[in-house]
Amino acid sequence: MMTEKEKMLSGNLYMANDKELKADAKKSRMLTRLFNNTTEEQKEYRAELLKELFKKTGDNIYIEPSFKCDYGCNISVGNNFYANFDCIILDVCNVDIGENVFFAPRVCIYTAGHPIDAEVRNTGLEFGKPVKIGNNVWVGGSTVINPGVIIGNNVVIGSGSVVTKDIPDNVIAVGNPCRVLRKITEEDKIYWEKKKEEYYSGL
Repeated sequence: MMTEKEKMLSGNLYMANDKELKADAKKSRMLTRLFNNTTEEQKEYRAELLKELFKKTGDNIYIEPSFKCDYGCNISVGNNFYANFDCIILDVCNVDIGENVFFAPRVCIYTAGHPIDAEVRNTGLEFGKPVKIGNNVWVGGSTVINPGVIIGNNVVIGSGSVVTKDIPDNVIAVGNPCRVLRKITEEDKIYWEKKKEEYYSGL
């Protein structure tokens, strides 16, 4: 017999009022409360709290308060992860975030879902689907990433997007629902390399 937590993480229907899940949620609320009450002078303490909260973290992780999540222990982030203000991650299933990923303000990741049928939904049964984000991804402000989505490597998601389906590698995608706008090209690389050289040359 699977526990409610095992059902949850496997994408099956589960009850969130389970004792084990309540304990995990309580720990998450405590750690996020401590994190959100820190000051700018407590960067090391912030990092310690995030490492305790998350399942896995890489080096150089920085999140601007406020931050909220369901459990935290189902979130993995790679090296050089940055999330701006008001990030929310509902991690009833695994959320795997790669390296060099940047979130603008108010990015929300939702792995949680509810049955479409009202009678089943009203019983309190829920389900989830995991979310995966690749390496070198920039997600624009006020973007919502829905359950079950996979975002590839080297992707830019435009602000205000609602991502309901997978996004392939090496593209700019935007909209509600989010769609591929165009590929990221060699011309993009040349343009931004030139801008970088101008910066370092002092213009």
